[in-house]
Amino acid sequence: MKLWKSLAVVALGLAIAACERSTDEEATTDMAAAGADSVSDEITVSSEEIADNPLLKTWDTPYGVPPFKVIEDDHYLPAVKQGILELRTEIAEIVKQDAAPTFENTIVALEKAGGTLSKVLSVFGNITNTDTNDKLNALQAEIYPMVTRENTAIVLDPALFTRVKAVYAERDSLGLDEYDARLLELTHRQFVRAGAALTPEVRDQVADINAELSSLSTSFGQNLLAATKEFKLRITDEADLAGLSDGFKASLWDADENAWFVGLNRSQFETFMTESTNRELRRQLFDAYRTRAAGEEKDNYALAKQIAKLRARRAKLMGYETHAHYQLETRMAKTPEAAESFLRRVWEPGIATAERERDAMQELAGDSIDIAGQDWWHYAEKVRLDRYGLDENTLRPYFELDAVRDGAFTMANRLFGLTFEPTDVPVWHPTVTAFDVADDDGSHLGILFLDMYARDSKRGGAWMSSYRGASNIGGNNVRPLVVFNLNLTTPSDGQPTLLGFSEVETFFHEFGHALHGIMTNIPYEAFSGVDGPRDYTEFPAQMLEHWASQPEMLDMYARHHDTGEVISDALVEKMLAAAQFNQGFSTTEYIAASLLDLRWHMLSEAEIDAIDDPRAFERDVLAEYGLIDEIEPRYRTSYFNHIFASGYSAGYYVYLWSEILDADGFDAFLEAEDIFDTETAARLKKWVYQSGGLREADELYRLFRGRDPSIEPLLRGRGFLNEDSTT
Repeated sequence: MKLWKSLAVVALGLAIAACERSTDEEATTDMAAAGADSVSDEITVSSEEIADNPLLKTWDTPYGVPPFKVIEDDHYLPAVKQGILELRTEIAEIVKQDAAPTFENTIVALEKAGGTLSKVLSVFGNITNTDTNDKLNALQAEIYPMVTRENTAIVLDPALFTRVKAVYAERDSLGLDEYDARLLELTHRQFVRAGAALTPEVRDQVADINAELSSLSTSFGQNLLAATKEFKLRITDEADLAGLSDGFKASLWDADENAWFVGLNRSQFETFMTESTNRELRRQLFDAYRTRAAGEEKDNYALAKQIAKLRARRAKLMGYETHAHYQLETRMAKTPEAAESFLRRVWEPGIATAERERDAMQELAGDSIDIAGQDWWHYAEKVRLDRYGLDENTLRPYFELDAVRDGAFTMANRLFGLTFEPTDVPVWHPTVTAFDVADDDGSHLGILFLDMYARDSKRGGAWMSSYRGASNIGGNNVRPLVVFNLNLTTPSDGQPTLLGFSEVETFFHEFGHALHGIMTNIPYEAFSGVDGPRDYTEFPAQMLEHWASQPEMLDMYARHHDTGEVISDALVEKMLAAAQFNQGFSTTEYIAASLLDLRWHMLSEAEIDAIDDPRAFERDVLAEYGLIDEIEPRYRTSYFNHIFASGYSAGYYVYLWSEILDADGFDAFLEAEDIFDTETAARLKKWVYQSGGLREADELYRLFRGRDPSIEPLLRGRGFLNEDSTT
């Protein structure tokens, strides 16, 4: 519903580092801010402020795309205020009507509510992630608490909940179809999990906690963005660039400063850490990356402790043992204990493999150094070259960005019948491209935007989001405007954008999220597109990564950017053989962060309060699980935006959980002996990419696969199963 989706955009606007938008009930609880009584008569807007505001007009643009060029920073605040006032009127009309509660006058009316606010926040939330500035950062701190106060007032409104509850009580006698019944079920669940059924005193306490969480999460995200942006490793002696490829070296050059600069966006960081032979500079960059937002001025450790403490207090008020228990109740894992047990099952072979990888690197390095954290990427590449004869820079010429994009489009056409045509629509940055996506019957599905390059005004990472969701109420068929973002290094003038294979996989991953958003055929925005529990929503994205490395696919898109030569079978064989090398590292760094997340959120308020030094707590947790010194967790607390400024708290494990689904799901195509098998692809399209949150996630998976998933394909794919193993 518009109401909930506006909250999802708020979560997005807090600079989430996740790869997808916020879609579940945590947006309501973690981003909410105050009770109903606290918002009356506090917002006003003059007619002059909104008279010519483009955010409040009907957009006479192709496909209703926002008119980015005419939207100015000063337009956002009055437009948000106007959206809130309209939302208040819509909610008041639902609550104060004389008619008895019905599905149409209460549940559908709620689904329609907040259209203007959602429209404005969608633009604001996306732009503050891709083209922010100091003024927009300041507006975030003003707008988000204002919006979330309003939304919390709605979900904690006793009169409104009474109407929702009345309709829900009659659900079995209403003759609802599957879509209507699901909307009713999810609406009722949303209110209950937000605290609507609590006593007034407890509701007020929850609202106060939510208010503080909104402010703290905003500060956490802004601290990290500023800290990431501020650091630049300055290099003036070209000898210090030894090992860097010519293209990467050129991308670092700043003619005005007469120096080379390496920043902390992940693409630049990993490339430098892999290629550079200067160990001291690798150490400096490594230390800067892992200590972001950990200083006195931007101390995200202190903020993280306070956020975790407030979440624990709120969970207790709502009747849950811990925040983690609250979060996982509606997810596939169900409990934090189950999630931790699953992680440990993969952790044990992962850490053993990582130790063997470290030993192989140490053997190659000899006695000259002791392998440390800043050495891992560099020496892993050396071992890969020594063992498999594979240099990452040998692969890059075969993965030019436009060719990778066209390969992904071809895959989507072969699997689902989709077509992608370039379209001239407004964009927010000159490097953004747009495509009109059509279904196999030629019908318009949506607009797909690609924002591929890093810039100082854009947050790091890779993610998918939407400028507009999909809905179809009363025959008003609205199709989505979807964007997916990468942070590739911009090549020097005239040079192609060449990707490492891990970046290729990331492209296919985010493309999977985008298809999940675009292909939806759900009539209600509340559960259309990228919807479902977090340990399911990564599945449709990770699923498509499997096609990227299939020889049949590589023949289509992996062509040398200069010669047009298709990547050779010998090189593909080396690439696939090398794919399992360094799986111990990637598994361990990821699970370490996931376990750290769970431990923060499995604590009671008293236990968190007793933590004198969050850094020491972090060290103790990682040591307890046996993380080796040479590997850093993918995220330390101070830059763990996923869990402290987004909707992934107690849920970073979801990527690996979803890998059970995607590995087992891709096996269905392998069993059919055709990666484009028509029948399997049709089930995948219907029950995964089109169905949103129509049913519970485990049921949707069974409808696609015909059974529950097996963990064995995941373990096999990471090289953690012996050939004769059956467990």
